[in-house]
Amino acid sequence: MKALALIAPHKMEVREIATPAPSANQVLLRVGAVGLCGTDFHIFEGHANYRRDATGRLISLEDEPLILGHEFCGIVEEVGSAVKDVTAGDWVVVDQGWNCLSHQKADLCEYCATGDSHQCANYAEHGITGPQGALAEFVAVPAINTVRIESELALQQAALTEPLGCIAHSMHVVQKTPTRYQFNGETTAERPIKHILICGAGPAGLLFTQYIRNVMGFDGLVIVTEPSEKRRKLAEEFGATGIDPTQTDLVEAVNDLTKGERIQLLIESAGVGPLFKQIPNLIRKQATVVLYGHGHHGVDLGVMNNIQFIEPTLIAPTGASGGFDSDGRPSTYRQSLELIASGKINVSKIITHHYQSLADVPAGFAQDHFGADYIKGVAVFS
Repeated sequence: MKALALIAPHKMEVREIATPAPSANQVLLRVGAVGLCGTDFHIFEGHANYRRDATGRLISLEDEPLILGHEFCGIVEEVGSAVKDVTAGDWVVVDQGWNCLSHQKADLCEYCATGDSHQCANYAEHGITGPQGALAEFVAVPAINTVRIESELALQQAALTEPLGCIAHSMHVVQKTPTRYQFNGETTAERPIKHILICGAGPAGLLFTQYIRNVMGFDGLVIVTEPSEKRRKLAEEFGATGIDPTQTDLVEAVNDLTKGERIQLLIESAGVGPLFKQIPNLIRKQATVVLYGHGHHGVDLGVMNNIQFIEPTLIAPTGASGGFDSDGRPSTYRQSLELIASGKINVSKIITHHYQSLADVPAGFAQDHFGADYIKGVAVFS
């Protein structure tokens, strides 16, 4: 089969490799669509490497090229001998994270047992930590990691189940964490969140905006700071008040919009250093700060010297995997797929670039995602 291999930072090539054979509890998927993620870009640029061998040593691209792609869907071509509830011809989205159920463990680890399978003791991720990613013609995945697509959903939309799952998981963590300010908080101990600031209107920021408005039903002030006019206007369309930080002093604007109360919940989804430094001047004392953006752009942790004195609750959620439904399927993925299929979350407007073949995809990594018109790219092969 053909696969797009990352052989060195900034260098990809289409290679012919062996088609994987599914084990007894796996299915072979013909890849239908793959979303290009910020994590993929960090790996491509050499800013991140999450692969380690059994001794903990980093595995370099020179030692072992990597096939990226962890946001994906496809059609089942072949099922393993022990698979009973998935059949050839099923269209499915895939939880890219391997957990105890994926590994057929008789007993769940402490994380899977508490609905935190993204921290599984046996965790591995397609296209990130080791298992082959989906920028290929075929990929073998645990059958238990698949969720059937029941609607006539376009493949490019279904591929964004994983990034939406990350947002759903993040907000679940926010809601279950004891903090001074809570959604719908009505007691003295749990004061209501009235003002939210989302930093960055990339795919994550735009999904956060929609999730907070359309799923959680939040009717307070949602501010999105974003220099790109295209992204900012889309955030406004989704129910946010947009601020251009290149034209307006962000701290002053937030102070004016909140009438001096500042922000009770700040979601940092950009990972940009200069913005990170402003956090102490944007939030109320004991506010909640969600550190979602992966800081690869000059984030200076010296800002903690100023943050610690106002005692915010810092939350750093990751991944889309979580608990399981009664059939062992990932509940967050199923919920996210239903939100997209129902139209509650609009992912179509976020997708700006399409790639029709593996050979087209490197352009998304090398140039397209730097463009002013880029928000999200998806490779669609079927």
